[in-house]
Amino acid sequence: MMGLLVFKEQLKTFYGGYSYVIDPIKKAVLSLTVFLLLNGSLGFMEFLKNPAVVAAASLLGAFLPLGMLTWMAAAFLLLHLYSLSLELAVITGILVLIVAIVYCGLQPGYTILMVVGPLLFFLRVPYLLPLLVGLSCGLSALVPMCFGVFIYYLVVYARQNAGVLAAAGTIDITQKYMQILNSLLANKMMLLMAAAAALAAAAVYFIRSLPIDHAWTIAIVVGTAVELAAIFVGQSTMDVSLSIGSLAVGTLVSVAAAFIFQFFAFAVDYSRTEFLQFQDDEYYYYVKAVPKIAVTAPDVKVQRINKRKEL
Repeated sequence: MMGLLVFKEQLKTFYGGYSYVIDPIKKAVLSLTVFLLLNGSLGFMEFLKNPAVVAAASLLGAFLPLGMLTWMAAAFLLLHLYSLSLELAVITGILVLIVAIVYCGLQPGYTILMVVGPLLFFLRVPYLLPLLVGLSCGLSALVPMCFGVFIYYLVVYARQNAGVLAAAGTIDITQKYMQILNSLLANKMMLLMAAAAALAAAAVYFIRSLPIDHAWTIAIVVGTAVELAAIFVGQSTMDVSLSIGSLAVGTLVSVAAAFIFQFFAFAVDYSRTEFLQFQDDEYYYYVKAVPKIAVTAPDVKVQRINKRKEL
């Protein structure tokens, strides 16, 4: 355990000294991953699949604020959908605009979840999303998180129905819009995953906010249980099915990743908890103070005692 704590402190020191280099690289890698996934999953506009365009967009994302990646990814998505189906692009654009106006105008800090959510789905660890959201965000993050789930299933719908969407020119335009809307909003799997993620994230948030010992550990365990329970109940009531194997592996990986995140973000020593009481002119204050676990990385110095003889 001590070795891990020393490694954590060394990592923090290294990041603090080179963050001006690490941050752009981190954003560039994330941008490149998102654009490649969109091109690989959709790929309807050949121009966006050009390596020079992908490289330029990733380089731009490296030097822009992280939240701007959401709108760059939205532009990629809309252009791909436009090449496939104008109607699908219009519907998606309206939904993105509604989220941008209603949510981003009030709480813009969590918009990156609209990118991280689909990314975790593509990486086959969607169960990690509500755990991270509950541990690190507020309840307002549930909106972009659920919209990220919708974006993933939108991409899946477009990929699976590309032939139908591209060849539906003979269908009445109103009927086409209604058909797309019904297909998107009636997706039971999407509704189940969004509801399970929202319930799990809310459970994690409320438990990790409680003034109890090991709140984050309990929150991860309970949040995972809530998500699995919601999925199992939803499967029986909504007539949808998930692979038990992928569910088990994804859950185990997600829980492990959540505990790793907890170690780096919230390592505290409950054995040294203190309870403080003080007052001012208007209030009495009762405070529970839990110190963080902090160690100093060993400073190893080699001192030469005997001067080396020259031959």
